[in-house]
Amino acid sequence: MTKEQNEVSAAVTWGLLAAWALHDTEELVMVPRWMRMRVPELRKRFPRVPEGAWRRLEAVDAREFATAVAAMAALVAAAAADGHRTGGRSAVYQTALNAFGLHGLVHLAQAATMRGYTPGSATTPLIVLPFTVWARGRLRRSGVLRPARPRDLAQGLGFAAAAAVVTHAVAQGALRRR
Repeated sequence: MTKEQNEVSAAVTWGLLAAWALHDTEELVMVPRWMRMRVPELRKRFPRVPEGAWRRLEAVDAREFATAVAAMAALVAAAAADGHRTGGRSAVYQTALNAFGLHGLVHLAQAATMRGYTPGSATTPLIVLPFTVWARGRLRRSGVLRPARPRDLAQGLGFAAAAAVVTHAVAQGALRRR
């Protein structure tokens, strides 16, 4: 194995946290206002969505969202640290990297469905997708990238969805205790 095949730089592993932070800054700034402005329109446009879902969405305020983002930061930092510790070989890191890229595709699908901007859709083509493709390429060249299977796509999307649910639950619990 060549030196390049053995080493994965910190930019690849810790870069996940940096790319995530830039992307989530957009969401942190835009989500609360966007939700207030767009939920009434969404309610009319998607009448089959249960009323409870709309009420829950409207109940998420800026404090709860920021707390959930902080909890997600801890998860992404742990995944990046594990990736760094293992030279990019960590299944947790690679799943988180896949989840990051796949969640970016979800942002683009949301924007297409809305026929316009949705929080996260601006930084997805500028940061999320390029970083994910670059990092996976570096892992591949280093010989540590696990082969991507359909199961890995489902696992990545599941990881992203579960992380979002868990971090919002943590945020609700933390704010309730205050």
